Amino acid sequence: MSRKTYAEAGVSLTAAEGVVERLRAAVESTGARGFGAFAGLYPLDERTLLAASMDSIGTKPIVARPRGALRNCGADMAAHCINDVITTGARPLLILDYAASAQLDLEQVAELVEGAAEVCRLAGVALIGGETAEMPDVYREDELDFAAACVGIVGRDDLIDGTRIQTGDLVVGFPSAGVHANGFTLVRRVLEDEDYDGPDLLAPTRLYLQEVESLRSRADIRALAHVTGGGILGNLSRVLPEGREAAIDWEAWERPAVFDWLARHVGEAELRNVFNLGIGFCAVVPADQAAGELVIGEIR
Repeated sequence: MSRKTYAEAGVSLTAAEGVVERLRAAVESTGARGFGAFAGLYPLDERTLLAASMDSIGTKPIVARPRGALRNCGADMAAHCINDVITTGARPLLILDYAASAQLDLEQVAELVEGAAEVCRLAGVALIGGETAEMPDVYREDELDFAAACVGIVGRDDLIDGTRIQTGDLVVGFPSAGVHANGFTLVRRVLEDEDYDGPDLLAPTRLYLQEVESLRSRADIRALAHVTGGGILGNLSRVLPEGREAAIDWEAWERPAVFDWLARHVGEAELRNVFNLGIGFCAVVPADQAAGELVIGEIR
């Protein structure tokens, strides 16, 4: 049986990285800070910065809608953007959303927004507005897109940006609920060969706000990474200073069952490059402050 890859499914992570580099000069010429990180930063004054991030739900609704789990995609979107913002140490404040399709279905849009609102309530974040659009010349019939942007605030003294990482620091992992919202173009190709109905396939992205706040109360967090497309190493690399790398112990945790299913069709290297494999968020802390945590790696 041939092994499936993300690129063969139609998504190139290499091309995405190339686009980011092509845009870097244009974006940074506007005075932007943090380009390429999980959230961009904008100084309000000498003591305070805004942190902002946005993303799209991708192709997960193609799987979720016929299985009655579209609301999960709304929750995904809010949690995803909030998780990105809190990697900076920021307190998330507000979210805006965007829903678009060839022809808007009120019930589907309501499910998405209600799912997002549920996460916002848990996080103490205001869902202050958004936009809907009908574009039959852009979207396929019966398909939809959902995107959101989150804005937070952080004091300069509280900023977490990875610059204080040292060799010997440890990587702490927080478990995921399953696939979350990345890699579904590849998931859909696997579903063509073998069905899977476990709850960890479509479980919404976990919100890591409380876990991060709790860890900050007992450890000096030097970096935070949200594990999305690109896997654990790909996302940790975004917060590591030059000359540092993370060595991951891939046996340090038990993977959710959905990844065992995917492993029957996708090679291990591709799994690590595309999916979270059961770790949805990471923190880098000093080695003497990791007692009692799920340690999944070390900085070298």
